[in-house]
Amino acid sequence: MKIYDFAFAPNPRRLRIFVAEKGLKIPMEQVDLATGKNRTPEMLAKNPAGGLPFVELDDGTHLAESVAICRYLEGLHPEPNLMGKDSREQSFIEMWNRRVELNLFAAAARAFQHTNELFKARIKQFPEYGATQRETVANQFKWLDAQIGNKPFIAGDRFTIADITAEVAVDFAVQAAGVPMDPALRNLARWNQSVSSRPSAKA
Repeated sequence: MKIYDFAFAPNPRRLRIFVAEKGLKIPMEQVDLATGKNRTPEMLAKNPAGGLPFVELDDGTHLAESVAICRYLEGLHPEPNLMGKDSREQSFIEMWNRRVELNLFAAAARAFQHTNELFKARIKQFPEYGATQRETVANQFKWLDAQIGNKPFIAGDRFTIADITAEVAVDFAVQAAGVPMDPALRNLARWNQSVSSRPSAKA
């Protein structure tokens, strides 16, 4: 198995953190998104959607989308468990993962895409829309702060993929999309400090 990765993009980072939490050693090949290497004919033959990450399995087939890859790895290496040990736990982890993905991660991505020079030649940008997406992210920070409360983790009493998705989304929103985290959001800050101190956060 080999992972096609780009060190500076959020979804590849999500997979790297997942792999690190599992303690797996999987070869990785860097594909430069910034210069469009992910959209060469060779790469599109492997992943027609053109995104990263994706994996090349031992039989030569290719699997894309970071959460789908995580689910595949969870099946191969169920411990430490990151996606739920039974149907109830799996459902709640999936619920929280989707909430963070759709409401926070996606908004941060749209803010970045519509305001960053990198995408100027790739999409029709609407900077005002990007600015509204920054406001959406800020509101999602507040919502997530309230939902975390005194809990140690996003989806329960242990670290899961929901924490990985939220960790990557928050970092991407702050560092790439330019949305500062309000210091008054103490629950979010406490949680973020905790997950950021894990060795996998450096993956």
